[in-house]
Amino acid sequence: MLLTKRKPTSVGEILVEEFMEPLGLTQTALAQAMGVQRKHVNELCNNRRAVTASTALILARVFGNTPDFWLNVQRRCDLWEAMNSPRERDRIKRARPLRKNVRNRTA
Repeated sequence: MLLTKRKPTSVGEILVEEFMEPLGLTQTALAQAMGVQRKHVNELCNNRRAVTASTALILARVFGNTPDFWLNVQRRCDLWEAMNSPRERDRIKRARPLRKNVRNRTA
């Protein structure tokens, strides 16, 4: 569980600041390397698109790291957003834990 009040670094920030800028990559060059449209990269860079499993596989192949790296960055951001959104917090609070002795009663 994320216990931090600070919003995690986003996929877009990491992509731009830790990968694209040091390598001198433009969005166009990254899109070509990824085999996707430039719009796809632009949306990732500007946090308007989430990293999916297939995008994580592509980014891992392009940058030589793991898909888990990209999915974990996305997961941390998604969890933080859910935990810090009043609407989502209300939905989460409505959920009730099941009793420990509850079993599949249809058998």
